[in-house]
Amino acid sequence: MQLYPLTTLPMIEVGDDLAVQIARALAEAGLVLAAGDLLVVAQKIVSKSEGRQLVLSEVVPSEEALVLAAETEKDPRLVELILRESVAVIRSRPGLLIVEHRLGFVHANAGVDQSNIDGADHALLLPEDPDASARKLRSKVEALTGIAPFVLINDSCGRAWRNGITGMAIGCAGFAPLVSRVGEQDLFGRELEVTEVAVADELAAAASHLMGQGAEAVPVVLVRGAKLEPSALGTHTLIRERHRDLFR
Repeated sequence: MQLYPLTTLPMIEVGDDLAVQIARALAEAGLVLAAGDLLVVAQKIVSKSEGRQLVLSEVVPSEEALVLAAETEKDPRLVELILRESVAVIRSRPGLLIVEHRLGFVHANAGVDQSNIDGADHALLLPEDPDASARKLRSKVEALTGIAPFVLINDSCGRAWRNGITGMAIGCAGFAPLVSRVGEQDLFGRELEVTEVAVADELAAAASHLMGQGAEAVPVVLVRGAKLEPSALGTHTLIRERHRDLFR
């Protein structure tokens, strides 16, 4: 499997056509899309292009946000945005707010972020529907190039069991994000009974390693040779049902 970081995309603004920018960056890198290729796209540029950026000075905190902001020592306006994007607060302490996002993800701050965006008073939300964003991007890239690549939108997140952040799939199009290996055999002939592979998250993490978390400016990675299973399923298949989630 080969991963190619695209390093020549400009700063994305509201209304920018990501398909056009990606096609141009591919050409500048001397890359031609082929069947089976995967484009991993950073959530930030998807959110920016879709206008999911808000100005904190225009946000009026609710009473709940004020109380939670005092507890977590966060900006009340930022907490208000987090609450608007969430359906439940899972855990909170000074410096940390874990919530269940309206899309089902359980992570810090509902994905509301202020890094790598212009303006100290601005905050960026996740796309309204990341799977739909991935499908739209896939269709537009196909119209431009004649190839319909698999598409994955990734974001950074922490994990319940381990320190540090890693890439996580929040949207995908064209391939199966979760693959069951149940019924197959291991090296010694033992039958796999519960093994499922979060293929989308594995690829999101691999691409995230190239994208970086600071000033690397690599918002798109082309992945070639991943041998993905075609599917119309979205990332909802990666979210563990509440009754099976031992951390809630």
